[in-house]
Amino acid sequence: MSAVLAPCACFHCGLPVPAGSRWSVDVDGAARTMCCPGCEAVAASIVASGCADYYLNRTEFAAPADLAALAPPELVLYDAGAATDDAVSDAVYSVDGIRCAACVWLIERRLRGVAGVRAADMNVTTGRLSVSWNDAECRPSTILGTLRQIGYAAYPFDPQRHGEQLERERKKLFRQLFIAGLSMMQVMMYALPVYLANDGTMDADMTALMHWASLLLTLPALLYSAQPFWRGAWIGIKTRMPGMDVPVALGIAAAAGGSIVALLRGEGDVYFDSVTMFIFLLLGSRYLELSARRAAAGALENLRHALPAAAARMALFPASRRTELVASSALQAGDVILVRPGEAVAADGIIVEGDTDVDLALLTGESRAQRRAVGDELPGGAVNTGQPVLLRVTRAARQSTMALLVELVERAGMGKPRIAQWADRVAAWFVAALLLFAVAVWVAWHLIDPARAWQVAVAVLVVSCPCALSLATPTALAAATSRLLRSGVLVVQPHVLETLHRATHIIFDKTGTLTRGQPALRAVRLFGAAARADCLALAAALEESSTHPLGAALRAAASGPRREARELRQTAGQGIEGVVDGVHYRLGSATFAGAEHPEAGAPSDDASLVFLAGPAGVLARFELADALREDAADVVRQFQRRGMEVILLSGDAPALAARVAGQLGIARALGGQMPEQKLAFVQALQAQGAVVAMVGDGVNDAAVLRAADVSFAMGGGSDLARMHADCVLMSNRLSDLGDCAQTASRTLAVVRQNLAWATLYNTCAIPAAALGMLNPWMSSIGMSVSSAVVVINALRLRAKD
Repeated sequence: MSAVLAPCACFHCGLPVPAGSRWSVDVDGAARTMCCPGCEAVAASIVASGCADYYLNRTEFAAPADLAALAPPELVLYDAGAATDDAVSDAVYSVDGIRCAACVWLIERRLRGVAGVRAADMNVTTGRLSVSWNDAECRPSTILGTLRQIGYAAYPFDPQRHGEQLERERKKLFRQLFIAGLSMMQVMMYALPVYLANDGTMDADMTALMHWASLLLTLPALLYSAQPFWRGAWIGIKTRMPGMDVPVALGIAAAAGGSIVALLRGEGDVYFDSVTMFIFLLLGSRYLELSARRAAAGALENLRHALPAAAARMALFPASRRTELVASSALQAGDVILVRPGEAVAADGIIVEGDTDVDLALLTGESRAQRRAVGDELPGGAVNTGQPVLLRVTRAARQSTMALLVELVERAGMGKPRIAQWADRVAAWFVAALLLFAVAVWVAWHLIDPARAWQVAVAVLVVSCPCALSLATPTALAAATSRLLRSGVLVVQPHVLETLHRATHIIFDKTGTLTRGQPALRAVRLFGAAARADCLALAAALEESSTHPLGAALRAAASGPRREARELRQTAGQGIEGVVDGVHYRLGSATFAGAEHPEAGAPSDDASLVFLAGPAGVLARFELADALREDAADVVRQFQRRGMEVILLSGDAPALAARVAGQLGIARALGGQMPEQKLAFVQALQAQGAVVAMVGDGVNDAAVLRAADVSFAMGGGSDLARMHADCVLMSNRLSDLGDCAQTASRTLAVVRQNLAWATLYNTCAIPAAALGMLNPWMSSIGMSVSSAVVVINALRLRAKD
């Protein structure tokens, strides 16, 4: 029997709800009031995991939910439907309370020690945790319970809730920063006169009054603004995994405690101004870091929200043009939808009526509107900026281009490259070494000058906080991947930039990669008196409604006003005929057009020939072939200048592969390669010590893309290729690959700069503090400036060249 809910009681735990409560969760279609954010988090997690029936079957209310400790019975609800065999499961969770890179290190290290957990990767940029586990040894409740034990609340990832949580964290951090800044300014008003009164102009009573006022004004910063440091330090000590919050909290506590003792004794120095300054500056650097992380995650989240929730479907088209509003998820292939101006396309489709301009910036990074007409494809997520069009859906929304990109986004950034892992390990050992060093410094100064021992130890703790060291890599990688995404490059795996920078060989597929993968007009041969432009216009008129790739190529090549063809009749596999301006024309194969002309010529091995004939005979021959991308030669030369060996690896005929390689200046080309041969070739290079980058687009490239050290898939390629690649060129521009290589070089340079700065700073600052050359307030400024320099330097990567 379900528990009975009293009026104004929490739906989850049954306790009274405070007046003006803003916490609520939708359960069974109704908004249920909660008494606190802890109950809200638990209830939302239960509903999100599909276990809302818990509330119908419970016999008593749950215990009040604390974000730091969730009751085991509630955690078990996450195990509903879990497998019982040896299958491997994975899930993505949102984690609250991520404060710095040390939090990521703590979470990953703790979870990887849980029996059955195969992988745990925390993305500090997005606040998401990806976990893989063996169902026979581990359950979701074990994972979530482990996180709660170390002070982190986690729940199944939900974009809306995750965004709201990030916004709440930002607002709370801003309030803490504001209070700390206010306290710092007020304390300075009382501390400054004391500093200036060195000539005895201020008596002892007035000095004591100033110090007591400083203490009272410091309390808000200590009790409220410094909460993140107290909480983080306590978790680190409790779990025996000290993070960066431990030296910070010890420094604050030591400075504040020593000042209070000196104030009570009436002798010694007080550092309330240093305490408030330290708290303010450190919170300021954290707020800057949080802003950088949110900016980097924003571009990824925009992809997630690009598809509209509903679409206007014409169920009876063409018999009726009446529309009905349906969920985008309900769209199926063959449905016809109306896309109005200003609306986003709900699913991939082909325009069947109307022409318009579309904004593809979110998908390709192209800021200029693109013209689309009848027969053109539109991807889901494109925004209609022109006229209304009718679109015939080609793939269900869940299989659309945008859905695939969202799936790739889920994988993006869920791990860390080796250089980031190295920085995290160094930071972890650095904290432990720092604590021991601070104790040693205190002992040494206690023997040399006991009056200064406390001050020097505090300065060491404050100045040496390893924030800059841990922020050096993740902030640079986040800024770089955000900048690339805005240009139409989706970095899926974390090692892309690092590995591309180290690559010794880059291998290109031919069709669809170095070439467009679709025919284009290469040459026109005229056999009569008609002009070239007239022949192309006639061919375009006959092919106006054709969906054949050759027809599309002829339409694209024609210029000037379009003509209209009537009485069209198509012969399968041969061609099309019709009347243009009262004259009958035929367009198609040589036999269909009657092109038994002695000068018709034999087709080349890589071209298709289409003939245009009129009443007087053959007028023109159109030679169409897969054209090279305009930027292919520049990209090849760019990688050659970088010292990389460029190789063409294709399944096409060796002669054709060699011809394309010659046009692009590629010295080594292998044609006629089957998928298994491509894979063996790459593995052979790797066995010789090569670091291989692979660029492809087809289904037959999936295996070799997965095997390469770093791989890139063209955005217009097959879904399988994109799913197996480490990076997707959503813009379908090969030039973006060159941009990615330049960004990789810049990113690694910034990472090295950041690490060098952090190392140089600690090498200089720590000895200076240990020798008594820095006061606590000077240490506060130094530590905060060091962290800010790292973040600001990394943010330079977000700017386009």
